[in-house]
Amino acid sequence: MIVGAQWGDEGKGKIVDLLAEHSDLVCRYNGGPNAGHTIVADGETYKLKHIPSGILQGKECVIGAGCVVDPQVLIEELDDLESRGISTERLRLSGNAHLVMSWHREIDGASERRLGKLQIGTTRRGIGPTYADKAYRLGIRVQDLLDRKILRQKIEVALAEKNVWLERVYGEEPVELEGLVERHEEYAERLRPMIADTSLLVDRALRDGKRVLFDGAHGTLLDLDHGTYPFVTSSPTVAGGAAVGTGIGPTRIDSVIGIAKAYVTRVGEGPFPSEIQGADQERLRELGGEFGTVTGRERRCGWLDLVALRYAVRLNGMTSLALTKLDVLSAFAELPVCVRYRLRDGSETEEFPAHQSDFHHCEPVYETLPGWSEPIHELTDVSELPVAARRYVDLIEERLEVPVCLIGTGRERERVLAPGGLETLA
Repeated sequence: MIVGAQWGDEGKGKIVDLLAEHSDLVCRYNGGPNAGHTIVADGETYKLKHIPSGILQGKECVIGAGCVVDPQVLIEELDDLESRGISTERLRLSGNAHLVMSWHREIDGASERRLGKLQIGTTRRGIGPTYADKAYRLGIRVQDLLDRKILRQKIEVALAEKNVWLERVYGEEPVELEGLVERHEEYAERLRPMIADTSLLVDRALRDGKRVLFDGAHGTLLDLDHGTYPFVTSSPTVAGGAAVGTGIGPTRIDSVIGIAKAYVTRVGEGPFPSEIQGADQERLRELGGEFGTVTGRERRCGWLDLVALRYAVRLNGMTSLALTKLDVLSAFAELPVCVRYRLRDGSETEEFPAHQSDFHHCEPVYETLPGWSEPIHELTDVSELPVAARRYVDLIEERLEVPVCLIGTGRERERVLAPGGLETLA
């Protein structure tokens, strides 16, 4: 199980791509096209939205029931991969996954505009409204594409309500029924061959002793229940969500690898205790290429936050941690690390605050480590790390009581140090 340990954008796609080589099946269990993975392999850059990055390794891949799927985006992604020589024949799509419809995107954008200064900072891709309709039992699922009569009926029922919202609440144009049904019938023809009972598929793979890799979108602090609400996504992002999103029991998960940057970033609104103030933020953003895969938005950048990471370790039951982008920090002479929060009453804590008001007003307490000021992107073994870089990693292991199993030293697939070998992790 691969899970983001921060606010997303930790480099999960690269790690999944690496571990997929030693896996048989790669499953995406939550999220939609608002969360992307960027992978650099053999000199090519791939930006994936829906499809698990295991597809680049030729592995069988699953988009699970916990995902929401924009069929137009998925088909564009399929076409792009096929045009670049990447086969998508082994992709399987759960019939229970919900569809992102045009009215979801319209409502998402209109809602953010209406909130003004109070907006959450969504990608406006319709993800939240799709999950809301799923809970409201008004959603349209992938399997509905297979029956023209059912598809039309469900779209008619949904539009009867959604057009009222669009016109009377948001002042937007209504969505037309006819063109929408025809367009989705075209989508159905393309997607029909890959629609499957993915829960059964995963179960059989596990029963046959195959290696299954679960790929989570977003990060722990964006979890709907345990994240920095309301500045969160609309699905479970923690490790427990993998069982729900793919349709297996939680006892089937053997290990949980958390992915964290050697610093931390977040997009959109919301509190961010260790956010860097001043020129160093822009410097870190440029060096790390901190711009959203899907939206291109600038990511807010901060120093590593061990309080939030400890929280993520606890929520996910992490058995190890992969540390990405350590090379980006080579440019800094000193490296502050947030080890505690100072609360409004002046007390300090190493634990993540349980209440939102405390988190909103807490201040970071830093320990400053020396930098190493030398490139590490060409290193091939952990023993070659500069002393200061090794000390930085040691501090993380010591404070979190979790081993660091992977260290990312560059964007490319091969720029990674694995003390125990990749094959032992998959």
